[in-house]
Amino acid sequence: MLSVEQFITLGAILFCIGLYGALTKRNIIIVLVSVELMLNAVNINLLAFSRFGLMPSMNGQIFTLFAMTIAAAEVAVGLAILISLYRNRNTSDVRDQDLMKW
Repeated sequence: MLSVEQFITLGAILFCIGLYGALTKRNIIIVLVSVELMLNAVNINLLAFSRFGLMPSMNGQIFTLFAMTIAAAEVAVGLAILISLYRNRNTSDVRDQDLMKW
């Protein structure tokens, strides 16, 4: 059986990989995938603490389900914005997306 330390380690590794991808990559799609990886790492930690906490309960699982719902909505909005920016700029490079600047 897996211990809570293994789940936390897995969550930390996934979060670090996602953070690295979000901070270093220039493609917007890769940045969105990296953010999703970080959210999944948080979900793993929520489930681990829900299962192995001092008082195991369903609260962590409910929060995880809520976070997955918010992540799905975030992906839909992010991809809609990405498609709109790509149609206007013909690039998906993060550095070229400065439409909000004066």
